[in-house]
Amino acid sequence: MGEDHSRVGSLLRRWSGGDPAALEELVPIVYQELRRLAHYHLRRERDGHTLQTTALVHEVYLRLCGYDEPQLEDRAHFFAVSARMMRRILVDYSRRHGAEKRGSGAIHLRLDDALHIPVAEPSDLLALDGALEELAAFDARKCQVVEMRFFAGLPAKEIAVALKTTEATVRRDWTIAKAWLFRYLEGHLKV
Repeated sequence: MGEDHSRVGSLLRRWSGGDPAALEELVPIVYQELRRLAHYHLRRERDGHTLQTTALVHEVYLRLCGYDEPQLEDRAHFFAVSARMMRRILVDYSRRHGAEKRGSGAIHLRLDDALHIPVAEPSDLLALDGALEELAAFDARKCQVVEMRFFAGLPAKEIAVALKTTEATVRRDWTIAKAWLFRYLEGHLKV
């Protein structure tokens, strides 16, 4: 595991330095983890969702190929960026498929399952995305913690390294962000 971590770090530094071949070497090493991450996201989607795990991973890869001047510092940062890309892909997908009729194709996400906060009704990914944008305007680091924890499934220790802070700060930010999101969504969702 440590060897993979150092190999990933080395490839990220090469890629950040302008070596596009490093991304091609990196993908096979992180592919299964990206699939796990994509599956984690898609598992929360509505029944009958047509986007598949492999397609989501491949879309992330295509976006990474077009990523201008990647400055990814380490494994945690790479997976945080990948998770953010997955979030954007799913939000875009939801917007495209929900355009015919309000809510017709909305991707639903149970916040009580996802954030471990009590929400009686499911909310959609678009509402969560809007809430995260508001949270980012309020406190960008707390939004990053949510993205890394919720969307990338990273533990507090890796988030702390990626954000150059302490685990205690990450845990505190996570607790505050969950409460903030709950209050925001409670006031903005009309189910």
